[in-house]
Amino acid sequence: MTIDPLALAAILAMAAVTYLTRIAGFFAAGRIRLSGRAKAAFDAIPPAVLVAVIAPTVLATGWQETVAAVVTAAAATRLPLLATVGVGVAAVVALRQFS
Repeated sequence: MTIDPLALAAILAMAAVTYLTRIAGFFAAGRIRLSGRAKAAFDAIPPAVLVAVIAPTVLATGWQETVAAVVTAAAATRLPLLATVGVGVAAVVALRQFS
């Protein structure tokens, strides 16, 4: 098996650029002071990303996953994170038995 030097260089360059953009955000976040609407917008990013990742799975799969997501969301209002994850996994496993 031979490795194409141009392909290897492209992969390494993409890895370096990806790493640099991630590490730059880490260092820049400590130096930027946000207030007001900008702070609220930045605080809303993690839940928005989480919803963007989970929503397609919940809505594009079967009814079992949709019901399990609703059960998990209800459990999240009362239980700690680890227990909520357990409830979600148990709900999916139990509901998939009915398919």
